[in-house]
Amino acid sequence: MRALGRGWPLFFSLALISVSCGVGAHDALSQGGPTPPSIKASALYLVDMKSGRVLLEKDATRRLPPASLTKVMTALVALESASPQQVVQVDRRALLSRSSLKLHAGEQFLLRDLLTAMLVTSANDACQAVALHVGGEADRFVTMMNERARALGLHDTHFANACGFDAPGHYSTAADLARLTEQALQVPAFSMMVRTVTRDIATVDGTRHVPLHSTNELLLDPDVTGVKTGYTSKAGRCLIASMFKDGHRLLLVGLNVRDRWEQATRLLRYGQAVLQDTSN
Repeated sequence: MRALGRGWPLFFSLALISVSCGVGAHDALSQGGPTPPSIKASALYLVDMKSGRVLLEKDATRRLPPASLTKVMTALVALESASPQQVVQVDRRALLSRSSLKLHAGEQFLLRDLLTAMLVTSANDACQAVALHVGGEADRFVTMMNERARALGLHDTHFANACGFDAPGHYSTAADLARLTEQALQVPAFSMMVRTVTRDIATVDGTRHVPLHSTNELLLDPDVTGVKTGYTSKAGRCLIASMFKDGHRLLLVGLNVRDRWEQATRLLRYGQAVLQDTSN
C-alpha cells in the first residue's frame, strides 16, 4: 500500500523549514540550530516522544474544539474495554448521514473493523456503533471517555460526544491530545489501525464489503505512522501526526491548521532537523 506514496517524500524534502516562527509560538529549545517554521494554527504541540522534549508549541493549553481527533479517545476506551474480535450488531441509533459508511441497522461487523473505519475514514456511523456497543448507551460511553481523560490527567479536556461533533462542553488542547495519543499508540491494535492507508472490511457474514481510504495524506510518506485528521466548521482543519525516522519518534498535534498538509510537513521536518542537530 505504501508504494502509492513514492513521490510524497520528495514533497517533504522540498518543504521549507527556514522561515520565521509565527507570533505566539515558542521554541522550547535554546537559541541556535534550525529555525522553526511559521505557524498558521490556533494551537500546536510538537514533541519528541522518546525524551518527552517539547520542540515547539503554540497555545498548547488553550481549550479548543478537537473535531474528529476525539476518536483517538473513543478508540482507546473501546480497545481497553472490549476485545477487537467482538461482533458488533449495528444499532439503528448509530445511523448517520455525515461522514459515514452507510451502515444498515442489524448488520454485523467485528469491532476491529469498525474501529479501523472510524480511525481511517472518520466514519461517524462506525463511531456511534462502537460507542453504543461498548457503552450500551451513547451517554454512558461519553462518561467512560471523560473518566479516562481524568485518569490520564487531561485536565483541559472534556467530551460531549464520541465522534467529535461541535457541542457545548466538548473541548481539548494540543498538549492534552498529545498525551492521549502517546497513551493510545502504546496499544498495538490502535498503532496498526492509524497507519492504514487503504483496506477493505466486510460484514461478518461476508455479504457486504466496504473499501476504506485514509483521510490522512501524510501517510503517503513511509516515515509517517499515523494518526488522525479532523474537521468541523468550528474546529477548522485539525490533525495528529506521528513520525518515526532515524530512531526518533515525533508527535505533532495541530488545531485549526491552515494548509495543514504543508504545515505538518514543515513541522515534522523541523522536528527531525532539531533532533539531528542536538544529537551531533
